[in-house]
Amino acid sequence: MSGETEAAQFSNGTDAVQVISLKDDHRVTPGDDERRHLNDAVRSLPSHAVKDLLSAGVCMRCIFRLFGISDHAYFRSSLSPSVMCNILGEGDSSSSESMESELKPEVCRICLGILQFIYRDEKEMLVKRKNGDELAASIAELIRQEGHQINGFSLEVSIPPIIFENEQAVRLYMKKKYGSELWFQENLSECISTKDALKFAIVNPLEIILDVKSGPSYVRIRLTYTETKPSIIPLKSVDRNGGSQRRKTGTNNGLDTVHVELVGNGTGCCDLSLGQGSPASGRSSTGLAEHESSECSNLHLERVNEPCHLVFLCYRTPIYFGGRYLKFSRNVSQTRWIIDDERMGEASIEEIIGGNILPMCQGDSYKFHAAGREDIDVRMLGSGRPFLVEVQNARKVPSEALVKEIETRMNNLGNKLVGVKNLSLVTSHSWDLMREGEAEKQKQYCALVWISRPLEDEDLQCIASHKDLQILQRTPVRVLHRRSPLERRKIIHWMKIEQITGSSQYFLLHLCTQAGTYIKEFVHGDLGRTHPSIGSILRCRAEILQLDVTDVKMDCFLAE
Repeated sequence: MSGETEAAQFSNGTDAVQVISLKDDHRVTPGDDERRHLNDAVRSLPSHAVKDLLSAGVCMRCIFRLFGISDHAYFRSSLSPSVMCNILGEGDSSSSESMESELKPEVCRICLGILQFIYRDEKEMLVKRKNGDELAASIAELIRQEGHQINGFSLEVSIPPIIFENEQAVRLYMKKKYGSELWFQENLSECISTKDALKFAIVNPLEIILDVKSGPSYVRIRLTYTETKPSIIPLKSVDRNGGSQRRKTGTNNGLDTVHVELVGNGTGCCDLSLGQGSPASGRSSTGLAEHESSECSNLHLERVNEPCHLVFLCYRTPIYFGGRYLKFSRNVSQTRWIIDDERMGEASIEEIIGGNILPMCQGDSYKFHAAGREDIDVRMLGSGRPFLVEVQNARKVPSEALVKEIETRMNNLGNKLVGVKNLSLVTSHSWDLMREGEAEKQKQYCALVWISRPLEDEDLQCIASHKDLQILQRTPVRVLHRRSPLERRKIIHWMKIEQITGSSQYFLLHLCTQAGTYIKEFVHGDLGRTHPSIGSILRCRAEILQLDVTDVKMDCFLAE
């Protein structure tokens, strides 16, 4: 990998395109103040320790964060070892260039290129950014390409655990070598983590480019870094007085193991090796014990040939639409219903409502939730049944006016299968309200019933006299193949009969029941599995011909 910036590419989910060129207003040109801050930051560091870390292949930004320096200058600047050496006064430009070629790591051996803004994208293409502003600009461009409408964001970063392990090993080395020096006691306790340093580098530029503030938000920007070529070495150990000690660490979050090696040469010198490399050299600092003080120490970090993989994701937490639906057809299921590759019914409530809401939000997918369900041949009338549509990763959050426009569009569909009431954008708390009310709700029905004898006046009085009638229902025969065989006690709050003119054996049964009551079985008795039933009360055979739900008594999504 060349030390110069290559013609890198990145993936935006379609074809690879050239690296985004920053707009002029976002291009970073270090000014006098920035140079002064950078010079002051470098000169505040112990030069012998800085040169020690540079020689070991540690990048400048990692050096800054190890010393607890948090200044925008070193994230906005394009840093190089020669710049550092010049500021430290290490010789002329030719010697600095020679030192740069000798010292500059292709990939930092602590952060694996993360704070150098070098990474491999999803198409395995090498991407190099000069500074945090350029990385922020590329992220902002991807957000725009995906069409996200945002009014704020929170930044999430995931990095390989080996980075923390490498950092801890370097800090241990520095403690052994420089622990008695005053600057170490004052500065090295303020180390900034790689995650925080990266956030520090790109959050402010993102806020400027996107013109929004960061903080707790429904929109999440996630950067996931993973190791390119992690390695494993065999476990072996020796006594503390000589030889080598290697310790194997377990996998963490699917990332392969890394190892640490502390080598003693029997002369009081210790050589600390870590990082990412071949199976003979991958190492970790987990569980690393400090040896007794030694006369000399050498830091040797294994060369890192590849930077991390970076996967970028911008997503919105789910948004919810609540309302009530009506179903006017006896051939529409609540959700898509497929049996043996054959569709049941001509449509579904889920597809009609969700299919109209999803394009409005430009989301990835949706989930349909309702407060109970009715059979495919049962109509839902009256005030309607409460429902929620959960849209995943919506790029747009529609206005109230647009939501009402979608409601009107669904209500004006030519087939008149479904109606929608009180559609609105709601919070996730509405899910809990709907679930709580579902168990406590009462439902009203109207059933067309036939009995095997003529209806008499005493029958009307008998049915109406039953208040809060308790019935026992065993799982109906028609659903035994998919429901557990249980006994359920349910309450019929009230009933009344409405006679049909010109018919003595057909009538309309109006009733209000506890949620979860099987109405069809309450009418015909289900071979005695529901008792009492309309048939047993009237002492004749009773059959239900049609059923409508006329009201679902819940407080969810009622008109204001």
